[in-house]
Amino acid sequence: MHPFLRCNIWHIPGRCKDLLVDTGMGIQSLKDAAKDLFQKPLSVVITHTHKDHSGGAHEFSSCYVHPLEAESLQHAKDDISLEIKYWPKDIVEIMKMDGPVGEYVIDALPSKSYKPSDNKLKPVSSISLLEENDLVDLGDRSFEVLHLPGHSPGSIGLWEAKTGILFSGDAVYDAQLLDDLPGSDKEVCRNTMKRLLELPVNIVHGGHVGSFGRDRLREIASAYIDGRKLDYTFK
Repeated sequence: MHPFLRCNIWHIPGRCKDLLVDTGMGIQSLKDAAKDLFQKPLSVVITHTHKDHSGGAHEFSSCYVHPLEAESLQHAKDDISLEIKYWPKDIVEIMKMDGPVGEYVIDALPSKSYKPSDNKLKPVSSISLLEENDLVDLGDRSFEVLHLPGHSPGSIGLWEAKTGILFSGDAVYDAQLLDDLPGSDKEVCRNTMKRLLELPVNIVHGGHVGSFGRDRLREIASAYIDGRKLDYTFK
């Protein structure tokens, strides 16, 4: 997978059930790859429905998503081809900063018979809704839903107040933030960044690249609000 599209998939064990945050591109089976982890009932939360986060969602009996993106998840509306020729040119230019771009967004086949051109995002059969202030309860841990729109209308994060842990999806991560995709809104992004500045975060687990702490979150959010560029490992 091209580095630009390497979505983080977070698995959080709980006493009664486990939490799975996002599901990757779905090119190979996530359930097969992580079957040693998926021994308990799972609460599967999709932070937003872009394909790199929701591609494997169809494998699970039910998924949680914000109401503004429920239809997209249910009907696989955020599909995009693995063939680079179908990607917007400005996005391809950003991808080139992260690594070489070939004919496809993958540089190896999962099997000899696999055809990247046939890859399609699949609909999710059963959906439950998560909105601001809802709780995802694992028995011994509980995560509050934060609606963090801007990157997409229904982007959500999961906040554990007692530890200061935030799973932020693509609302914020330590790389160039995308705010000009279909459904993105720069002004809404700024409002989300202002909110994140006030959150007493200890660590952010984002939708891409590595985790980071409160100081880095404040750097990223403040730079976005002010229109300043930062240095990133991934540009």
